[in-house]
Order: sequence, then structure tokens, then C-alpha cells
Amino acid sequence: MSILVLAEHDNLTINSATLNTITAASKLGNDIHLLITGYNCDKAVQTGAQISGISKVIKAEAEHLSHPLAEEIAPIIVDLAYNYSHILAPATTFGKNILPRAAALLDMAQISDVISIKSSDTFKRPVYAGNAIATVRSMDSIKLITIRTTAFEPADITDSNARTEEYTSSSTLGVSRFINHELSKSKRPELTSAKIVVSGGRGVGSKENFALIEKLADKLGAAIGASRAAVDAGYIPNDYQIGQTGKVVAPDLYIAIGISGAIQHLAGMKDSKVIVAINKDEDAPIFSIADYGLVADLFDAVPEMESKL
Repeated sequence: MSILVLAEHDNLTINSATLNTITAASKLGNDIHLLITGYNCDKAVQTGAQISGISKVIKAEAEHLSHPLAEEIAPIIVDLAYNYSHILAPATTFGKNILPRAAALLDMAQISDVISIKSSDTFKRPVYAGNAIATVRSMDSIKLITIRTTAFEPADITDSNARTEEYTSSSTLGVSRFINHELSKSKRPELTSAKIVVSGGRGVGSKENFALIEKLADKLGAAIGASRAAVDAGYIPNDYQIGQTGKVVAPDLYIAIGISGAIQHLAGMKDSKVIVAINKDEDAPIFSIADYGLVADLFDAVPEMESKL
């Protein structure tokens, strides 16, 4: 049977996490359908039709779908579900909000944070903050899976043009409604897709001192991240938190500054290709996974590093 991928988008562009999820779907089969729910989302549909590996785009458009409310999107997935052997979504806030509700409505068990697909019914996912990898086999007739996007390369956008099918959405359930959202605006790269990430931890010392991290990040054209300790201390908003309870990143270069390296933080960044750690404590756990480690006071090392760039 076919595979259905739920697209994350802003009604204009397809989120990069969806491209990684499509690559994961291609490990299961070559008849991949992309579900795009939204309102005035023709541009997103057009881009979706050009993604390599997509054979059909299902467009569910209605005004009450202009914002991705799980209560409105999950019933659409349920309505389509029995045409598919697998339903995939990125393991982002978006996917983690919607797919569990669909799984509950279908009375199926969701498999979360999959990092490897061994066969059509067997998958690998991290457990215990990434310290162990569980191999999970599902006997459900429909497999509902969220994909850890850092484990898969993004699918290409080509000049192909998959066919588009309209889905007539039912009227709103009315159990929830969108009121408002506040988006943080930044010229820096988006954290989960950035090639370089500079992160600060408790060792940075204060919100004002985080300017050191920002200056270095700007010099490198990098995104900014933080440990939970830094977020809890109020140094930086929780949008920037990396770790087990934050975002998962796997950039080409990860620079950890003043971060001790608790296992919860390592779970969110240890798949980075090159890890650089700066910490004055030579016994800090972060050095155990760092490719390059500098035992130094960050208030001396970071300004000197920035001056050399």
C-alpha cells in the first residue's frame, strides 16, 4: 500500500523537516502521498508536488485549517488512514501535536522519534535520553510514525510535478480555535536546520553575557542554542533550548560554550558532525563527545575566537 506523509508548512513554504520525513518514507516504498492541510496554501501545494519521491499531493483546504490545530487535522488523517500502510510526520512540535491524536482515534500505537527503518514493520528509536537504541516491531495494520528528522537527509525539490487531489474537508468540529500567536523574528538561521550552531550554558552566567554567544554566532552565520540550565536561569527564551525536552539538532558544526554536557543536553546534539566544547572544567562530560575541546575561561576564549574570524 501507499505511504502518507503529513506536511508541515506555513501555507507558503514546506518546512525542511517534511523533506527529511519524505526521505524516511522512501525507505518504505515508492508510492508516497503528501497531505497538505491549510488555507490559501497553493504555493505550498506547488512546492510539495515538486518534491522528489512524491507521487500525489492531497490538498485539504478550508478556512478553519489555516492554522494547524490537531483537533481539526487528526480527523482528516483518520478519514484517509485506511488507504495507507504507513502514516508519517516529522517529530517536531507540529507532528508531535497531531499524530498522537490520530493514533488514538484509530486505536493504533504510535512509534515516536524513529531514526532508522529496518523493514516495513521494524524501526529503531532512541530511549533513555539517547543512551540506548530500541528496536521496535509494530503489528498494527497501519503504522503511525514520527521521524527524527536529523537522522535522514532532506529530499530534493526537482522540476517534477506530482498530481494533486482535492480533499473536501468537513466543517470545523469547534472544540478548539486559534486565537493568536507571537513569532520570534531573527535574521539568524532556523535552529533545527542550521549548518552551524553556537550554544551557551549555565557557565555564560547571565542574560547580558549571552551577547558573547550572539556575537560569535553572527560572525559564523550560525544559529543560537542553549542548554536547559541556561533557559531555566532566564538567560535566553526556551525557543532556543536544545536537548531531550527541547529541540534536536545535527549541524555540521556545534560549538558548546559553558555547557557541562548533561545527558539530557547531549540527547539533542550528539549527532552533530563536528562538536567543539569550551569549558573551564576539564572533567565536564561534554568533552567525552567533543571532537575538539578547549579547557579555558569562556570570557577569555570566546572574544579571542571572535577576533580571529
